[in-house]
Amino acid sequence: MPLNRSFARPQRPAQLQSGKLRWTSALLMAAIALAAVGGGAWWWKQRQDAAAGATAGGAATGPNAARRPGGGPGRFGGGNVQPVSVGTVQRGDVRVVVSAIGTMSARATAVVRAKVSGELTSVRFKEGDEVRAGQVLAEIDARSYQAALSQAQGTLQRDQALLKNAQLDLKRYQDLLARDSIASQQVDTQAALVRQLEGTVASDQAQVDAARLQLSYTQVTAPFAGRLGLRQADKGNVVGPSDPNGIVTINQVRPIDAAFSVPEAHLPQMRRRMAAGEELPVELWDRDSRRQLAKGRVVALDNAIDSTTGTIKVKAAFANEDGALYPNQFVNVRLQVNLLQGVLTVPATAVQNNYVYLVQEDSTVTQRRIRVGVTDGDRVSVEGELREGEQVVTDGIDRLREGAKVAVIDAGAVTRADQAAQDQTAQRRAFIASLPPDVREKLQKMSPEERRAFLRERRAQMGAGGGGAPASAASAAASSASGVGTPAAAPASAPQGSAAPPQQRSEAPARAAAPQASPGAAPPAASAASLAPADRAAEPPRGIPPQVKALLDQMPADERARVMAMPQEERRAYIRERLQQQPPSPGGAASLAR
Repeated sequence: MPLNRSFARPQRPAQLQSGKLRWTSALLMAAIALAAVGGGAWWWKQRQDAAAGATAGGAATGPNAARRPGGGPGRFGGGNVQPVSVGTVQRGDVRVVVSAIGTMSARATAVVRAKVSGELTSVRFKEGDEVRAGQVLAEIDARSYQAALSQAQGTLQRDQALLKNAQLDLKRYQDLLARDSIASQQVDTQAALVRQLEGTVASDQAQVDAARLQLSYTQVTAPFAGRLGLRQADKGNVVGPSDPNGIVTINQVRPIDAAFSVPEAHLPQMRRRMAAGEELPVELWDRDSRRQLAKGRVVALDNAIDSTTGTIKVKAAFANEDGALYPNQFVNVRLQVNLLQGVLTVPATAVQNNYVYLVQEDSTVTQRRIRVGVTDGDRVSVEGELREGEQVVTDGIDRLREGAKVAVIDAGAVTRADQAAQDQTAQRRAFIASLPPDVREKLQKMSPEERRAFLRERRAQMGAGGGGAPASAASAAASSASGVGTPAAAPASAPQGSAAPPQQRSEAPARAAAPQASPGAAPPAASAASLAPADRAAEPPRGIPPQVKALLDQMPADERARVMAMPQEERRAYIRERLQQQPPSPGGAASLAR
């Protein structure tokens, strides 16, 4: 009986606690072992991939090999097809352009002053007007000058009458002298009086002309055609020739000149072309060198070189028919000093350290060494083993190596993606702003699910009323309000030389034509077909693992567009490599493999 009682005795609490600790330790050790096995497998696969990439990239040479540790391939792997943009090798004329900073100057400048003193009775111009030569600008009180002219005219008439009488007496005296009836002395005296009166009349005539000239000065006129400045004197002021500011300033701006300096090394070539009668074209650009202002030509060179700067001043003339150029305006000048005809040119973005990547017929790239010449805009003249019509890589050079496989994509895809993102954002904001203030306040207090349902209902109501565009805006606003960001990037064009699988090609139109409706939500008014093709292609496929979707959401817009444009197998390999670069998480690679 005592033995039976000892077996029936219940276990103590300390013994129970010790058993639990043993089981917990065993489970922890098992978890650590599994984690070690998983980490070791991941490390072994990374090592195998790095070894394979190093073997494939061992032949990479040129300037890009130094950018990758160990001379291996880039971050996208050596065996993958790299999406790139290309440009064409062309043969054409390239301008040798010298850039300089210039200042506009008027062809002629004058301060319009009054030539006679007096009260300004009228101002007959508007500030900033363009006037013609001889146009009346202002008038001065002319009464005193008119009186002076009348007085001079009266004196002239009196002296003309005296002269006429003296001439008649002289004639009579000469007749009497011929009959020997008068002394010759008296005839000579009368002749002298006639000559004296003739001088008096000539002097009076000069006085009349001077008085008439002074009277004409009471009308202030423009000395030449040009643009007027600000008025310096108002009606009622007494003006005169000694006024420092005058009445107004006039500038001749049609044509107008630009003065700038160029290095003296270009002087012999410029003089040779000007002596041969050739024109030296000049372009004027705005302060940011984004907008062309005018085109003209060189008209004169200075007679001396500035020894402090080693430059020579040049003057160029511009028609300025639209009046857009102003004196003292700052401009960027581009002077064409020569023209290279029929040379090979490539896009400037294709040149890197005197190398270009040439796309071959088998969709692989090879490096070609070139000699860079003159840059003209976005193209540069080159010399090397290139032929007209060949394609060189312009975007994606940093991911390439010798012999890498490439797929050509559209260079304007990123631009279209940015524009689509801006349009979609503006559409969402416009729809939210169109809601009443109380509705917007109520919307902010809703949960994401309630907000999504509310906006879908509003979208359905607007679609039922025939508003296609508002429905689309409502859809965009619903995505924004619920916290689910719509991809803002349009994809790049499908890579040339790589076609999607037949199943993918057959399913793509169906996905584009059939909108995805949420359970319980009203049918959308704007179908997926009404969306931009770029927006539909940039949307990640439905049903992808959460880890892959999170990776796509973290990518920049241009990178996500390039990934969605890749073939299916290439996209899987690329995403798998990106996931391997991140810390390991359960289910990542396995979900991707599925």
